[in-house]
Amino acid sequence: MKCLILAAGYATRLYPLTENFPKPLLDVGGKPILDWLIDDLEAGGLVDGYVVVSNHKFHDHFAAWARQHRVGAKITVLDDGTSSNETRLGAVKDIEFAVEKAKLDDDVLVMAGDNLLDFSLSEFVSYARVREASCVMCYEEPDEARLHKTGVIERADDGRILSMEEKPAVPKSHWCVPAFYAYTREDMRLLPEAIADGCGIDAPGSFLSWLAARRPVYAWPMPGRRYDIGNLASYAEAREVFGK
Repeated sequence: MKCLILAAGYATRLYPLTENFPKPLLDVGGKPILDWLIDDLEAGGLVDGYVVVSNHKFHDHFAAWARQHRVGAKITVLDDGTSSNETRLGAVKDIEFAVEKAKLDDDVLVMAGDNLLDFSLSEFVSYARVREASCVMCYEEPDEARLHKTGVIERADDGRILSMEEKPAVPKSHWCVPAFYAYTREDMRLLPEAIADGCGIDAPGSFLSWLAARRPVYAWPMPGRRYDIGNLASYAEAREVFGK
């Protein structure tokens, strides 16, 4: 399995911290956000290669980080060629770009580079391997206002996703999905078809939504909490929690 890390955003809500520095490399608890995710994957021996998709503005920061990061699996940093929030490709197009550029033909763990977890990804990867299908993590969100700002799924008793919608006007459940996806090799090969079919390209869950309408996709309930670092307040909270 390869790990594809989406890190091509511009994090405008975290200015001035991220005006000239990438959010995934901000310090939390003495090391970059990305290190928390990669160190966990390395400890479990879960993947045999990393691909980080950056934008042109921050590419050199990630390249320097990758050179000094000592991991067993190779880290490849890609420049998607964009230089502003207005010209960004969108998460799904970045996934397609990375698959083509790095010639990925494997099961792929796709994840956002700006999230932290207080549990290991090992159980999620194991769940996906047992299912032998593409999978996503999920959690119950009691606050209905937040449901309008994320991907929401309907989930069967066996975990299969019955439907998924990004930022729904009328949420069909309280099950939300963060940007952690385990795609099978076979399903990743459907990405060009999904884009040609009109799949949304901005939100990373748009491909999952398209896929779940056509193939078995399962959702694994998270056993802990995710820290989505989207603004200064959430960054301060993550630093406090992981600094301990």
